[in-house]
Amino acid sequence: MKLMYALWGEDLETTLHGSALHRGLADAGARALQVNVSDADVAAAQTRISTGPEPVTAIISVWCADHAVITKLLSATADRLAGWIVDERVPLPPPVTGNGQRCDALANIALLRIPDGMSRHTWLRTWHDNHTAVAIETQATFGYVQNTVVEPVTDGPAVAGLVEELFPMAAMTDPHAFWGSGGDDDELRGRVTRMLRSVATFGADRDLDVVPTSRYTYDLG
Repeated sequence: MKLMYALWGEDLETTLHGSALHRGLADAGARALQVNVSDADVAAAQTRISTGPEPVTAIISVWCADHAVITKLLSATADRLAGWIVDERVPLPPPVTGNGQRCDALANIALLRIPDGMSRHTWLRTWHDNHTAVAIETQATFGYVQNTVVEPVTDGPAVAGLVEELFPMAAMTDPHAFWGSGGDDDELRGRVTRMLRSVATFGADRDLDVVPTSRYTYDLG
């Protein structure tokens, strides 16, 4: 089972990499951990979107058999926590990195919501079947992971999906590096236009959070 949590708070950049937390997660049955945190390495990122007064500080992914102890443990590390059981799809696998090593990427995570008047079935079909290829073809992504929310494990904001997209670090400030347009302004405009039309078809052009992060993975044994 894969769990994902949004965390808000101070000093998470240190706490989430700490051995004490990792031992606690392992003792609770967690097999693997992914830490996505807004830290100094991505401070220059120009795209940050928040639906609340405080932006999300980190997104944590945990693979385990039961969520109760994991949720309690993570709650103690943050000022605020929201968590979900998710179903993971990996259309474009991220590169493998060493245990605890930072992936050389800008890892953007978007929290998606189903717009009013659209059924969950239509939303999922549009996101998975129609939009995925557009997102990969129009951007300079080299990792693309879709996580559909199965059910929440905490109180908190309604979220239907979380998507992680990996970009070159230059994409933080260079639109051509973000969109993969090779310095061609016409190509850039075409890619942006195609992408914006696609996200509008399932409501991902509004009511979403975008969190620029650094990505780390840990094998908890």
